[in-house]
Amino acid sequence: MKQVRVGIINATGYIGMELARLLQRHPRVILSSITGRSAIGQKLGEVLPHLADIELVIQPHLGDVDLVFSALPHKSSAEALLPALEQGIKVVDTSADFRLKNAEDYQKWYEFTHPGPQFLEEAVYGLVELNRTDIASARLVANPGCYPTGALLALAPAVKEGLIEPDIVIDSKSGVSGAGRTLSLNTHFSEANENVNAYALEGHRHLPEIVQELGKLNPGLSFSVTFVPHLVPMNRGILTSCYAKLTAMKGTGDKAKERLMKLYAEFYRDEPFVKVLTVPPRTKQTWGTNLCLIHPTIDLRTGRLIAISCIDNLMKGGAGQAVQNMNLMLGFPESMGLEGAAIYP
Repeated sequence: MKQVRVGIINATGYIGMELARLLQRHPRVILSSITGRSAIGQKLGEVLPHLADIELVIQPHLGDVDLVFSALPHKSSAEALLPALEQGIKVVDTSADFRLKNAEDYQKWYEFTHPGPQFLEEAVYGLVELNRTDIASARLVANPGCYPTGALLALAPAVKEGLIEPDIVIDSKSGVSGAGRTLSLNTHFSEANENVNAYALEGHRHLPEIVQELGKLNPGLSFSVTFVPHLVPMNRGILTSCYAKLTAMKGTGDKAKERLMKLYAEFYRDEPFVKVLTVPPRTKQTWGTNLCLIHPTIDLRTGRLIAISCIDNLMKGGAGQAVQNMNLMLGFPESMGLEGAAIYP
């Protein structure tokens, strides 16, 4: 059975180390090259003892690979990936650098001029449940952001079927690992512990990504989205609550709720990593997995859709989804290397 040589750019960040953890046991992958912004010249297993089985040395530059993951921050990721793209190497980018189709949006939302705008149209948005066919034939996949993953999966069935008005409120709460491994005041233990705060009220960087992909689901609507993220004192996980006024749902009362549940269950019927639940999910129920758990219901007093989703931000919101994309790009079974159950409690 032929194996594929895979590399990770920046294997010492949270997403990078999760990728290494998943890939070291993937039956069709040889993790053959890793880079880092720190600890160059050291073995990854020495720097990260939980990955002690990986004896690869962290290098300043990537070696020969068939597919590369980039786990660098925005701007740095696109710059590092341009040589691989010009050589025709398959790429999965976990940063935001190829998610948006309009190059000018990077100046507005990320405050940099995109170094490779010629690749934006080619890039496929890597939300597998919505773009599976295109991902399978892609050579450049833009792994979705953690917040958009939870929000889009929660809203997709209702938006696709035209059940809601385009004025949508999204409330998301994320664990601290979503901020990355670089030290900052807001993620300092004394600041984050026993504390919850909303941030980016003027517009989070993931907002244009959410609006862009909602528009693809239902091009006839012009979406107005209020997105408010929150930092909560836990290591990992995202709980997203979405609200929108219903415009079309047959039946009343519990019958309407049953119809909504049936619609969501049918939409995700064959999806290995999306489960539609009859009760609201909890973040720990996805801990360490590539699952997205969704609970749709109706506020009968106001006629609003309420759709709740939970993911692990480092897995379905990051490395797990990236491996899912890789599997499709290389023709492997989609769930290969991602079959583990959640660790609970």
